Amino acid sequence: MEEKSVNKTNSNGYTFMFAIIMVLVVASVLAFTATSLQPTQYENVRQEKMQSILNTIGIETDRPGAQALYDQYITEEIALREDGSVAEDVDAFAVDLAKEIKMEDNEQIYPLYVADYEGKTYYIIPLRGNGLWNAIFGYISLEDDINTIKGATFDHLGETPGLGAQITKAWFRESFVGKKIFDKTGKLEGVSVVKGGASTEHEVDAISGATITGNGVSNMISERLRHYIPYFQEHTDMKLTE
Repeated sequence: MEEKSVNKTNSNGYTFMFAIIMVLVVASVLAFTATSLQPTQYENVRQEKMQSILNTIGIETDRPGAQALYDQYITEEIALREDGSVAEDVDAFAVDLAKEIKMEDNEQIYPLYVADYEGKTYYIIPLRGNGLWNAIFGYISLEDDINTIKGATFDHLGETPGLGAQITKAWFRESFVGKKIFDKTGKLEGVSVVKGGASTEHEVDAISGATITGNGVSNMISERLRHYIPYFQEHTDMKLTE
């Protein structure tokens, strides 16, 4: 009887059953862990988003302090349609740009954040586009002339370390400060990332060896900003065109 018992525990059936049980146990533990951490992960994403928005107007903060500063300085969250009208029933902060840009232009929602900081009004626009390997994204803030860049933040999902990933560095972000997005006639110029040295108020220096990522940043800025022209046209005295 003892020999049969030993043979039974060493059988293929026993091994197979043991493997199934272990897979179910591990899967259950992982599922429970993921579910338990979900609220924390969601809150971290919210706070990091607030940090990025605030950073474009010169406010540095850690994640725990982001909410209070955001509530203090961000006075409006506006969800816009393609024609510049406001989608009153949409939570602008909750809009997922990764999903929106896959839709037709007239189906998208375009979030806009208005800040009041040190007695000045700023308009903050979310950005998203394509880099070399994956998505690039960020925020850009405009002064109340709707033309001068106050600040910008950029990030990426998979650009090359030491090359395209340099878009996150302070020196690159700071090169956008003071640049203009419209020319003197009100035509949208955006900001181009150029090799050989920036020579106009619509250009910044490129990152060496990261041409595709730099072009992605240029295209992303122009593509996203053009959708806000109808709203700014309606709410300012500027005559703006694409």
